[in-house]
Amino acid sequence: MSDQLPGKRPILPPVYFLVAVALMACLHLLLPGAQLIGSPLRYSGLLLAAAALGLVLWAAGHFRRRGTPIKPFQDASALVLEGPYRLTRNPMYVGLVGILFGLGVLLGSASPFVVVPMFVILIDVRVIRAEEAALHRTFGAAYSDYKARVRRWV
Repeated sequence: MSDQLPGKRPILPPVYFLVAVALMACLHLLLPGAQLIGSPLRYSGLLLAAAALGLVLWAAGHFRRRGTPIKPFQDASALVLEGPYRLTRNPMYVGLVGILFGLGVLLGSASPFVVVPMFVILIDVRVIRAEEAALHRTFGAAYSDYKARVRRWV
């Protein structure tokens, strides 16, 4: 994807994700706010995070099988439309959001949840829009048809 400035390396989604996890942990420890979810219900966050990780791995597996790069900002060689891509155009990002939400549930306090919508907005603006522009350039009408049928998130 050539939407990036020459000589500038884009920040990859896993970096945004790890920063979000660290920020959630810091907020929980330093400014927790109200305790929204108590034990033992907090541990359901582990199940949510595990299911979301399963979604990420399922979606990534479809990329691998089609032989198209998983790493953002690389040119796609195939338009993946099957599996979780029938429900959302971005199942890997939806999965990362699910992991963050699961972490918020596990922590139980209010403040970590502030990070989740910030992550969604950041990924949408800094990554997804560039990916979608490149997919449109590469696949044209096929991508436009897919985009008209399937939502960006869920």
